[in-house]
Amino acid sequence: MAKSSKQRAKGRVTGSAGRFGPRYGRFLRKRVNEIEKITNAKHLCPKCDTEAVSRKGTGIWECKKCGFKYAGGAYVPQTPNLKVALRTIERSLIKE
Repeated sequence: MAKSSKQRAKGRVTGSAGRFGPRYGRFLRKRVNEIEKITNAKHLCPKCDTEAVSRKGTGIWECKKCGFKYAGGAYVPQTPNLKVALRTIERSLIKE
């Protein structure tokens, strides 16, 4: 008996990683899918606070509204290390 069109295979990964088919394993395809969702999404511009930042290349991000171009992470515009550094700088300015 064949599966109906409403049922899906357990753990099936679609989206951008669907181009790999059954290769590379379910977990790696799932990871690629999550990373590409974040990478291709629109992000907030640190200069004009508009949701218009997109990835131009590895670690290069540009705002389509104000044209502000800056370096960030390879897949995300702000890395976790940058957030820690900004918090540390903010704390040191408050103490002074």
